[in-house]
Amino acid sequence: MTWDSLAILWPALLAGLLVTATHVPLGMQVLDRGIVFIDLAIAQVAGMGVILADALGWEPTGIGVQAAAFGAALVCALALTWTERRWPEAQEAVIGVVFVLSSNAAILLLAGNVHGGEQLKDLLIGQILWVSPQQLLPVALVYVLMLAVWFAFRDKLGRIGFYVLFACAVTISVQLVGLYLVFATLVVPALATLRSRAHRMWKAYGIAICGYAAGLAASAASDLPSGPMVVCAMVVSGLAISVVKSSPPAGRPRP
Repeated sequence: MTWDSLAILWPALLAGLLVTATHVPLGMQVLDRGIVFIDLAIAQVAGMGVILADALGWEPTGIGVQAAAFGAALVCALALTWTERRWPEAQEAVIGVVFVLSSNAAILLLAGNVHGGEQLKDLLIGQILWVSPQQLLPVALVYVLMLAVWFAFRDKLGRIGFYVLFACAVTISVQLVGLYLVFATLVVPALATLRSRAHRMWKAYGIAICGYAAGLAASAASDLPSGPMVVCAMVVSGLAISVVKSSPPAGRPRP
């Protein structure tokens, strides 16, 4: 691996570590609540906010786009809070409808854009290799604040607090690494460590970190897209942990 490759990979890896820091604990909460696809729905709505702002001609990196993305995600989060309270038995179905509706709304908004296909691809698989170091400092500051709030007040946040925090995290991360990596970072480590009783959080962090490191290295070596490579590497890491965890100790036969 050349120095040029390392110069590109280290900001991407740092971006992955920042996303991992917030999304692993949030993903465990998502799994515990039984609302696995909420991240897809809120991330897709946040992405639709970005696309809408672009359609209105707003500056791509301006505060208006960020406000549009967070506003759309927050409205979605608050709406899902209301539906969870009113129809808890149908919450997963409601989340699915929100995801499908926002996905198709995004496609309609991009229908007249000659670069619409590329924008949709960027939203889904992200452009993690093109993350700049300048982008990461404000993201790191926001994530540190979010982690402080989460670990200090998670038992007191309630539904609304959780959804607001979740909307903020997903709004930032989907623009940083893409929708698929957001979903993988939330769900794969939490799922792979679901039956772990000791050090579950650290195991989950390890899975995500290994996924980003191995996926980015494999992407650089094979010249294949980074986002999908990281997703695949993270799933392999999660499967490895699950297999090791489920294997009986040496010398003891399976029942």
